[in-house]
Amino acid sequence: MNWLRKFMVGRYGVDQLSIALIVVNLICTILLRFFNSSILNIFCTIISVIVIYRIFSKNISKRYQENIKFLNIWNPIKRKVNKRIQRIKDLKDYKYFKCSNCKQTLRVPRGKGKISITCPKCKLVMIKRS
Repeated sequence: MNWLRKFMVGRYGVDQLSIALIVVNLICTILLRFFNSSILNIFCTIISVIVIYRIFSKNISKRYQENIKFLNIWNPIKRKVNKRIQRIKDLKDYKYFKCSNCKQTLRVPRGKGKISITCPKCKLVMIKRS
């Protein structure tokens, strides 16, 4: 195991992009079991080679920049998905409205009857049922 540590010194290692590529490769491999396609097989092999190349690369700054570009694309998608999941979890306790003036999403507690909702962004007052 000591030889492995010495080998990995100065190498880039695993980051979020590598993990995402491993997940894509896993999905591709599962699909390959069902659809025995040579194109899919080549795609899986290419992804595997890219992952291994990135992990053992000594060009750390280049791999870091690639990971930053990936995260700039991935993080907004992840944020939107997490927001949707949180809204689904909150449906039992809260009701969501959109302000008709500025399109801000407003969250109010359920079961309060008719309430006055004031938008914190544009200060528009709306009367809605919760």
